Amino acid sequence: MSSLVVKNPAPAIQCYPPGPRGHWLTGTVQRWRENSLKYLCELTQEYGDAVRFRFLLHWYGYIFSHPDHNKYVLQDNNHNFTKLPHPTFLLLQPLVGRGLLTNDGDSWLSQRRLIQPIFHRRRIAQFGAIMTEATEAMLDRWATTAGAGRPVDIDHEMTALTMEIVGKALFSIDLTGECDAVGQAFTAVNKQLAELNTRPFSVFLVRCLPFLPEVRRLMANIAVLDDVVGKIVQERRATGQKKDDLLDMLMEARDEETGQGMGDKQLRDEIMTLLLAGHETTANTLSWTFYLLSQHPEANQKLQAELATVLGGRSPTVDDLPNLTYTQMVVEEALRFYPPAYGIARTVVAEDEIGGYHVPAGSVVMLSPYLTHHHPDFWPDPERFDPERFRPEAVAARPRYAYIPFGGGPRQCIGSHFALTEAQLILATIAQRCRLELVPGHPVEPDPLITLRPKYGLPMRRLEIGD
Repeated sequence: MSSLVVKNPAPAIQCYPPGPRGHWLTGTVQRWRENSLKYLCELTQEYGDAVRFRFLLHWYGYIFSHPDHNKYVLQDNNHNFTKLPHPTFLLLQPLVGRGLLTNDGDSWLSQRRLIQPIFHRRRIAQFGAIMTEATEAMLDRWATTAGAGRPVDIDHEMTALTMEIVGKALFSIDLTGECDAVGQAFTAVNKQLAELNTRPFSVFLVRCLPFLPEVRRLMANIAVLDDVVGKIVQERRATGQKKDDLLDMLMEARDEETGQGMGDKQLRDEIMTLLLAGHETTANTLSWTFYLLSQHPEANQKLQAELATVLGGRSPTVDDLPNLTYTQMVVEEALRFYPPAYGIARTVVAEDEIGGYHVPAGSVVMLSPYLTHHHPDFWPDPERFDPERFRPEAVAARPRYAYIPFGGGPRQCIGSHFALTEAQLILATIAQRCRLELVPGHPVEPDPLITLRPKYGLPMRRLEIGD
């Protein structure tokens, strides 16, 4: 993507942001369908930090990309900006139901409090060995593949690896046998939902017209994922063993007032949400990290020098992370450059004002980590990969909400610390044993699906350190 050149028109109270009208009937629908991320950048370049766009007839949406806007929506007045009934989250419900990702209000708060303990820092420290051992086993498999001169698809490999880790860490189950089926099904669902999300009346299509071919394909892929979730629950119930993991916590949860346990539907929704969200974003982060390092050898050299000094060839542990400062900065810069969740959607409950602009009740609002992370007012030369941006003094000089890869406010991603720990340990484990080089001539383009994936995969060759 080209660097953003952001205009900042002076807002006036009770006026709407500037923006395109588009086609008289369909508004800007076609532009969104062509490439939503590219269109987001173009709108911001032309109209500034706040944009109003017409989607259909007189139905409008709003895009805000200044850190102050992010802070207001996600933190200061977050109760007025809800996930439901935003069309994006309604569209996700066939996949994740009313799990933690899509729920709202008191029900969401109850879910959050129930699940929070498994993501406590002390619990995550116990997962470190799972993360490094799974990564080292993958590297051993690569040795045979790379030795035969064949590249490995990092996008696929990171997806399988993080799926294995989330299965073992959260649910005490080995999902390696299901990784390919889950990966293929979720990739298809990701593309199908992203395509539907840019179509008018998509929620109606999915809910009311199940006979349509595209809806049938979507539900068939979701059924594959449902089978895996069902297996997780069935195996635990069949053995009756206590694992002291997230699955036990969910199955043993009781309503404070009624004493009733979680029903099968809610249990399914929570597991599906955490299984998919728990591996997809970290896999994307790692894929983009290895691509960026392959394009910036000086950063890769600094990373390997730190790993050699701190680890000396041994496996990294959670206790090493405070000393792996450059490793952390590499991950953070990759999250800035290619945030997996590139858009954050909300519905306006009561009419409000954001940055001096009026937003009516019922409007849909979009914040974009991608746009904010490439805002030249806060990120000089934003298209340059530079982990040094995350030195403590640089972080302290920026607004808190200039960097939101995990959102912010009360609904900041519950698994952010898990994801960062996992990404750093996997990166350290791989990077001290080999470096990865993109296959020459392979096209690389971000694909704005529900998450931001490499559109054509990332085939990379495994090279020994020093080659």
